[in-house]
Amino acid sequence: MSAVMLTTMIVCFALTISVAVSIGLAAVFGIQASNAHMLISVKEMFNAINKFPLAAIPFFILAGNLMETGGISRRLVEFAKSIVGGVQGGLPMTCVLTCMIFAAVSGSSVATTFAVGAILIPALVKHGYPKSYAAALQATSAELGVIIPPSIPMILYGVSAEVSIGELFIAGIGPGILISVALMIFVYIYCRIKGWGKNDGDGRLGFFKATWQAGWALLMPVIILGGIYGGIFTPTEAAAVAVFYALVVGVVIYREISIASLIVVLRKSVISSAVIMFIIANAGLFAFLITRAGVPDAIGRYLEAVLQSPALFLLGVNAALFLIGMFIETSAAIIVLAPILAPVAMHFGIDPVHFGMVMVVNLALGMITPPFGVNLFAACTVARISLDQIIRHLLPFVLVIIACLMLITYLPAISLTLRDLVYAR
Repeated sequence: MSAVMLTTMIVCFALTISVAVSIGLAAVFGIQASNAHMLISVKEMFNAINKFPLAAIPFFILAGNLMETGGISRRLVEFAKSIVGGVQGGLPMTCVLTCMIFAAVSGSSVATTFAVGAILIPALVKHGYPKSYAAALQATSAELGVIIPPSIPMILYGVSAEVSIGELFIAGIGPGILISVALMIFVYIYCRIKGWGKNDGDGRLGFFKATWQAGWALLMPVIILGGIYGGIFTPTEAAAVAVFYALVVGVVIYREISIASLIVVLRKSVISSAVIMFIIANAGLFAFLITRAGVPDAIGRYLEAVLQSPALFLLGVNAALFLIGMFIETSAAIIVLAPILAPVAMHFGIDPVHFGMVMVVNLALGMITPPFGVNLFAACTVARISLDQIIRHLLPFVLVIIACLMLITYLPAISLTLRDLVYAR
């Protein structure tokens, strides 16, 4: 059964069939090969999505789209620009900082790419930056959407590995800040070398004026994250609160969401949510079958035999996840791999929350690496350029993220210090 599933999946990938359909077809052929009843597919696909924490996914997607349409994104850009936009290279730094703030409520890197990129990519081009550089920067910065909590991949990891989602969220703050600071330092130095961005401060609002205008937008992450960590509501309930807040601010306060635009937002959110849920359902069936075939146990025994230390295990996992992330969508990869790898990590004495951060950050790299990087496609769509045009500018950003990943992997304190302070044991 395992051989049939693996062969089917490889053939489907070679034929450029979508990841969700590839995984689903591999599972169906695996059922046929094992002579099991086909009703298993219906049962396990339903069980995969019949989990309360997953309700947060469509809500966070809707909240991100409401922020984009309701003027919240634009005001966050002006606020970020008032802080870092006055120096040479300030506009690329604004892009990173805005994505960091936007990530604190969106939970999705694709939503972050569209919401922030629609504003900043044209602004970067207007200030003389190459369009390919602007798209590469936006795609990379939007990766923070799944690292800064709340995060859809963290929810999926928590459900799959049976780890506290609240602990994962607070553990993501350290890695998110590390990557944000590293990217801002890099773009500042890079722009100084290239001579770009000498007029980035043109049209910049004063800090107090920008803060006043973005007050309602800035209050949103405070309410969401404060409510989660204060025990007022769960991460799933926080997603619903984010939708309600974004709707009220966009319709009543900023008055930028009309009935017509609301219908467009709802339609776009439903489509995005359905795509993710379809991936989760198919990946859940796939994970059930490979578990039934004993693959996780076999992989676990193999890793324990070959990789004799936690450091070697983490290095091997990082190398494997980097390659997997290039070809398999992040959500699907987490659902399939987390139940397999998390128990092995715990056997080596690695904290499952720390391991979750390693998985999420590594697989988030897949969002900005060809051939199936979803952030790349989203940024190219906004910039109206082809994928091959941004590869040259993308490589340095990938190297920066990899350097941060190594620090996160081998310095657990980056992820766990804040977690241990909040969840004192």
